[in-house]
Amino acid sequence: MSFRADRHVHILIIGGGAIGTSVAYHLGRDGAKDVLLVEKAQLTHGCTWHAAGLVGQLRGKRNLTRLMQNSVAVFDRLEEETGQAISWKKVGSLRLAGSRDRWSEIRRSMGQAKSFGVECYSLSADEAAKRFPFIVKDGIEGAAFIPGDGYIDPYSLTMAYAKGARQNGVRIEEGVCVEEIVVENRRAVGVVTNSGNISCDILVNCAGLWAKRVGNMAGVPLATGVVEHQYFLTEKTLKFDADLTTLRDPDNNFYLKPDTGSFAIGGWEDGSNGCWRGQPPLDFGRELFAPNMERLELFALPAAERLPVLNEVGIQTVINGPIPVSYDGEPILGLAPELDNFYVACGFTAGIAGSGGGGLALSNMILHGDAGMDLWPFDVRRFAPAQAQGRYLEERAIEAYGAYYKIHWPAEETHAGRGLRRSPLHAILRDNGAVFGSKSGWERPNWFAREGSEERSSFEGKPGWFDAVGEEVRAIRERAVLIDQTSFSKFEIAGEGAFEALQAVAANDLSGPPGKAVYTQLCNEKGGIEADVTIVHVDKDRFLLITGSGFGIHDSHWISRHLPAGVAMREVTNQYATLNLCGPRARDILQSVSDDDLSNAAFPFLAARRTEIGNATALAVRVGYVGELGYELYIPQEFAAHVYETLRQAGEPYGIADAGYRAVDACRMEKGYLYWSGDISPDYNPYEAGLGFAVALEKGEFIGRAALAKIKAEGVKRKLCSFTIDGFAPLHGGEAILHDGKVVGSTSSTGYGYTLGKMIAFGYLPVELAGETGFEIEAFGTPYQATRGPRTLYDAKMERLKA
Repeated sequence: MSFRADRHVHILIIGGGAIGTSVAYHLGRDGAKDVLLVEKAQLTHGCTWHAAGLVGQLRGKRNLTRLMQNSVAVFDRLEEETGQAISWKKVGSLRLAGSRDRWSEIRRSMGQAKSFGVECYSLSADEAAKRFPFIVKDGIEGAAFIPGDGYIDPYSLTMAYAKGARQNGVRIEEGVCVEEIVVENRRAVGVVTNSGNISCDILVNCAGLWAKRVGNMAGVPLATGVVEHQYFLTEKTLKFDADLTTLRDPDNNFYLKPDTGSFAIGGWEDGSNGCWRGQPPLDFGRELFAPNMERLELFALPAAERLPVLNEVGIQTVINGPIPVSYDGEPILGLAPELDNFYVACGFTAGIAGSGGGGLALSNMILHGDAGMDLWPFDVRRFAPAQAQGRYLEERAIEAYGAYYKIHWPAEETHAGRGLRRSPLHAILRDNGAVFGSKSGWERPNWFAREGSEERSSFEGKPGWFDAVGEEVRAIRERAVLIDQTSFSKFEIAGEGAFEALQAVAANDLSGPPGKAVYTQLCNEKGGIEADVTIVHVDKDRFLLITGSGFGIHDSHWISRHLPAGVAMREVTNQYATLNLCGPRARDILQSVSDDDLSNAAFPFLAARRTEIGNATALAVRVGYVGELGYELYIPQEFAAHVYETLRQAGEPYGIADAGYRAVDACRMEKGYLYWSGDISPDYNPYEAGLGFAVALEKGEFIGRAALAKIKAEGVKRKLCSFTIDGFAPLHGGEAILHDGKVVGSTSSTGYGYTLGKMIAFGYLPVELAGETGFEIEAFGTPYQATRGPRTLYDAKMERLKA
């Protein structure tokens, strides 16, 4: 029976905190009509009302920084635009480094700031003390000052968003509690509330603490948890200038916001309490928890060491309230893949600082189908459903919360909630010395331990696994290795019309008989790269799509939205293990355990064949990501251990070895292979990324064809280039690329090329500079001479790959 509504609206927003009202404000400002926001209690009554209100712009990735910059731009105009005071104090932020490692981390962030266009200054301990006279200078290695940061009153900000929304025709109703969401044919058609039924065309979940519960009502699993967060206000006896900056001292695990005659001080301690498995009861309101003084001491006592004045003033109030924290600590934005009209903006731990940019981005998605920038690190589709499971999510949320001010080492791994998804080869590889990392819940070998190696990261030196990975790369280039790639996301697309459907989505040409693999991008109407995948034509009307471990939800959602009736997509990730046999001796090893003809003539590059291996059969695809002769073997799970043992034994005379993902990454950098979400994204098109060879304009219509044809005809304005630095250099991505002393770009991927003995970096340059010389890449304040080189630095003619 169809849903019966008492009234209908075009866009319905659930949640009246800073995020929900910002979305409403931006929708109204952009001309959206018939928009209704409902709040179960009163505006700000979730966690907005007890937020501290600090605003910091600098983040580790360009577009995340842009999101925060967009927030500041909104704050700068909002009061004048609406007539509502927001108490925006643009007094800057001071971040202290109390250790050499922290100073390295901060200097790395400052280098990124330079490439992002954020105004940022390096200060000595003495200069920092002039900015904030209350601090003790002992142990301060340095400090960063960002003048565009500050703090804002969360309540006033939310009321300004609401007023601006109303001025543009948005209706806001308080005391309306959503109790049920009605879903029909992949659409949220309406909601049941305590004030009647409301139908809608678009539903937006901005429910803050209750976002996971609201998602569950719609059958949408959201990986956003809830934990306790504390801060305290000192007595109002302090005297300081009205423009005193905000302060962050991550080594002492606290932040500080000046208040009227007092300081608001909070921290991010280990061992916070998870709340309700991420699903607060609907009747929880403007409430706080009892203070936990033992946990408070974890940041209050270190704060008093840095600020001795705290020993002279008392505590006026302790705020201990629930805040959202997602699985990885970052917000969650976008169109949920389970439904066609259910948008999400939740999981904002720094919701006040991100509200302006987040509201703008989601409004753009809803009205224009494009956030205006690639926001993959925030994308709702970056999580697998398993990551929203209550206990698992709570473990991760507590760890992410406690890690907020910890040093974030390059290539760091999480520790909570490990071991959830395992390859059938996990135990074998563990016994072989595998050091595992985690991706989308999967345990994957990052590298294999050797004598003298250790799992130690470094900002400015070589990591503890540097030489071990070098040995794996040497085995790939000189002998052969086995790489467990079971975590690859795999989808079967089948049914009459499957070829025509995929041909209309893929930029490359899929035509021809079954038995081949095609590397292709999936582009949007503007020519931006939505996905970077391999499609294997297995049988008539049946294809296998392969993508990265963390991209399965994203990429399958993109494709499924464009499949016609009669063509089905189903995930087969857990049906097949994936084993990559690669290296110059790979064919010799595989041929020794197979009766099939594996000669180059019978099994050329990009061919796909069902191949006997020992006593099992696998789908073998002659493709790889390291630039050597190789085979990706798709093996039914129950045969995976047999195939691995058979190949390992057959490879012993050839010096076969195991290799992990860090060796793969080093090899792909040498080969010039790109990584989606790093080197390419919807912000970039194939031509500027050097992937024009994978665009088949002549094949007929496909998504983005018109835009790509125009780009090709007019030429690109920027170009992805490779750079090398002799020897080792401490590059981690995001560094500024300089030419004649001016910032002209930033690095995307970086890595050490063991075969070349050089550091490699990719980065986009204005096309007029792409042929120039005399570049520098700045890392930790040091400029390194960088040679712009060919896009492919290793085996440019593909002779080894096609051997």
